[in-house]
Amino acid sequence: MSDVRPGQLKVYLGAAPGVGKTYRMLDEGRRRASRGADVVVGFAECHGRPCTEAMLDGLETVPRVSCTYRGGRFEEMDLAAVLERRPQVVIVDEFAHSNIPGDGRNPKRWQDIETLLDAGVDVITAVNIQHLESLNDVVEKITGVPQHERVPDEVVRRAHQIELVDMEPEGLRRRMAHGNIYAPEKVDAALANYFRPGNLTALRQLALLWVADRVDEALQEYRSQHGIGKVWETRERVIVALTGGPEGDTLIRRAARIADLPHSRLRSSGGTPMAGGDLLAVHVARSDGLAAGVSHASLARQRRLVEDLGGSYHSVVGDDVATTLVEFARAENATQLVLGTSRRGRLARFLTGPGTGETVTELSGDIDVHRVTHERAGRGTLLPSRRRTLSTARLIAGPVAGLALPVLLTILLAQLRGTLNLTSDALLFLLAVVGVACIGGVASAVIASLTASLLLNYWFIPPIGQFTLDDPNALLALAVFAVVAATVAAVVDRSLRLSRRSARATAEAETMSSLAGSIVRGEATIPALLERTRETFGMESADLVEEPPDAAGVTAVPAGPGAFLTLCGRTLSSSERRVLAAFAAHVGSAVERARLAEAAAEVEPVKAADRLRTALLRAVGHDLRTPLAAGWAAVTSLRSRDVEFSPEDRDELLATADESMAKLNRLVENLLDLSRLEAGALPLNLRPTSLEEVLPMALTDVPGVEVTDAEEIPQVLADPPLLERVIANLAGNADRHTPPGKKVLVTASALAGRVELRVVDRGPGLPADGRERLFEPFQRLGDTDNTTGLGLGLALARGLTEAMNGTLTPEDTPGGGLTMVVSLPLAARSVTAEPTEHTVGGA
Repeated sequence: MSDVRPGQLKVYLGAAPGVGKTYRMLDEGRRRASRGADVVVGFAECHGRPCTEAMLDGLETVPRVSCTYRGGRFEEMDLAAVLERRPQVVIVDEFAHSNIPGDGRNPKRWQDIETLLDAGVDVITAVNIQHLESLNDVVEKITGVPQHERVPDEVVRRAHQIELVDMEPEGLRRRMAHGNIYAPEKVDAALANYFRPGNLTALRQLALLWVADRVDEALQEYRSQHGIGKVWETRERVIVALTGGPEGDTLIRRAARIADLPHSRLRSSGGTPMAGGDLLAVHVARSDGLAAGVSHASLARQRRLVEDLGGSYHSVVGDDVATTLVEFARAENATQLVLGTSRRGRLARFLTGPGTGETVTELSGDIDVHRVTHERAGRGTLLPSRRRTLSTARLIAGPVAGLALPVLLTILLAQLRGTLNLTSDALLFLLAVVGVACIGGVASAVIASLTASLLLNYWFIPPIGQFTLDDPNALLALAVFAVVAATVAAVVDRSLRLSRRSARATAEAETMSSLAGSIVRGEATIPALLERTRETFGMESADLVEEPPDAAGVTAVPAGPGAFLTLCGRTLSSSERRVLAAFAAHVGSAVERARLAEAAAEVEPVKAADRLRTALLRAVGHDLRTPLAAGWAAVTSLRSRDVEFSPEDRDELLATADESMAKLNRLVENLLDLSRLEAGALPLNLRPTSLEEVLPMALTDVPGVEVTDAEEIPQVLADPPLLERVIANLAGNADRHTPPGKKVLVTASALAGRVELRVVDRGPGLPADGRERLFEPFQRLGDTDNTTGLGLGLALARGLTEAMNGTLTPEDTPGGGLTMVVSLPLAARSVTAEPTEHTVGGA
């Protein structure tokens, strides 16, 4: 198998059922087969649509395998048969489908497909946008229908091809109205609910933008592989540079308007933007000292603003702000850069040269640069020079100034001879020496002091025009000049070192603060940390490996026992390596947390079983013993020969024994059924079932129940005796909590391929945070009487309902109380699929 070429996956993606994904799959299969390819159909769900079924003609179909699960019969793809047949191409519908458990089958069909791909078989499949993991919560908010079958986005993104099957909402609704999607009796409910125009429009936009995002990823990968640095304006991407100053809010809002972002955007949990271009905010943390004016509180506030506007925030490390910004923009294929005008005044700009904005404009090339004015423009304090260390230019300029500046000062003072005295001349020369020391350091200061001392001695100390080096005053002046110059240069050098160290620490703290913020916001997964590390240090890739590779351009640091964080790209400085070590520590912690989480997940079932056994023992100790003791006492009394019982007393004792044995039998049956449910061994006989058939028997022992709207409800697919027990348990529980004088209400309705049965009580209700505990075994939440049973009724009711492919959920009763909603599929489910079921993906 290791030498087999992996198969290629093609995914047909749709926004909703009925857009024609299965039809397109089969059409492609026919076209490939006509060109000589070996094509088979592994699984295709046509939902009784004649046009789709006609596409199967001429295609070989692998017979499905029949499965038994909880008493029901189901058909699944025969993976073993497909692997044995080993075609070139296999068509497998319903990518997100959950397989029936048993016989070693994979839990999900996408895992079956990965097995086929590993075997070298090309696969064509289909999926709806609502089944993607990242968009599941968004779809539920839009449609109100939870999707229980999901597929990870990454699995779909790895597909060789993703083709969108698109259709206008009105066109899809017309297909629905003509009966081309669902059976006629389901059309009205579907059009009024899931297939509303607004729902379909939103789902279509989700599908279009998800595919656009996938295309953007492929484009970025292509540009990276081919070393393309030029901007391709395929999508508007606006980058706004933040300094941490107060002008950041203005810049962000201006950039959002340029990117055409609305102030409130719907975003999925996966981060897919719903409208407009892309907005990226970037802050450069410099290690060379440009840290003045940075407010971390402002950066945090601006980050929240960017994310509220639908953008993303990035923090990168760079010694040169302008170069780092342009490199980041090119790496992100940005089309526009937004910067604020300088906060420095004219004098500051004259003294320190061009700022970041001017330099970015020169380097930007084909990236548009916007210089946005703001109220702080020209009002900022004098920023430190752009370089904190002695650059090559300063190393050259220092000695030159040390020679030239005293000469120029001598020429000037010679013109003023007689106006200034010797003391003033000496002070001016001393000032020049101090200036040269600030520019070029110690060496330049020594040159300047020697030059100034000699010129002062020759031109201004009598006798003028000759050197008087034997004069003690001249030697003292020379020594003072040298000492002052050396002292000033040493102070300047120390100040630069301390400033550089402080700036580096500030930059490191800022970078680590950004990392800590991402962890607090829940981005601390290992892939997210690796991506943030790669982005922060501007590297080509970041990986977690067991052994660091011995290759040029690879930086590796330990990230815990047996793990190394490796970065591929440029060579990092020592300060950057120190920050990288901190990142590696966080990555190592994330790895360790993942390992502990896996270990905890393995232990949790054992703990749950132990808790269940403990609760069972406690409950059995009282609840089983009570009816047993009562029945035993009644039987013992009847067998006693010491007492003569009247016929009435004998009948009462027999009734007590019978009632106790019946209660004991019910408790034991509940325990056995719950045990079978947990073991997956409860037999089921699913068949079309009418509520009129079940309700009278279920409500026999519950007095005062009012039943409404149940006569015209279609049949459901259920096991009648089990459904009867579910309704009886729910009605009995509702009756216990309904105040005297009020009745329990049972009502039913059909909607979107399912029947919802509601059991309504008018009791005190229950807070939302305690509702799930209702369904735990041995719980009697809110009961004042703790002697009424094991507390298995609701737990068993939910288990039996889910075994019949239904759901049991609690809701608030309007006006007070609790409503239990039993949702079951219609009996026609095996023929026509609904959006709430896994068969939706086969549209």
